[in-house]
Amino acid sequence: MDLRDYVWDLILIVVLVVSTLVLVLRLWQDLTIVIGATLMMLSLGGLFLSLGMKIRSLEENIIARERTMRVNLEEISASMNRKYDRTVDQLGEIVDSLTRRMYR
Repeated sequence: MDLRDYVWDLILIVVLVVSTLVLVLRLWQDLTIVIGATLMMLSLGGLFLSLGMKIRSLEENIIARERTMRVNLEEISASMNRKYDRTVDQLGEIVDSLTRRMYR
C-alpha cells in the first residue's frame, strides 16, 4: 500500500481536526475541553483511516482468492475434459471390439 492511496483520507482527518478546533474556539479558556475535543477528532479520524485500510486489505484478499479459484476451476475443467476424452475413447474401443465379435 502506498501513501498516495491515503492522501485524501489524511486531508479529511486534518479538516476534521481543524473544524473541531474552530468549533471550540470560544472555549479557549478551558484548555481541557480543547485538548479533549482535538484528541477525540484525531482518534475518530484514525478510526476511519484504520477502517479504510482494513477494507482495502479485505478487497485485495478477495481479489486474490477469486483469481486462485478461477485458476483452479480452469485446471479442474481441463482435467475433466481429458478424463471425458479418455472415457469416450475407451467406450469407442469397446464398441468397436463388440461389433467385430458380432460380425465373426
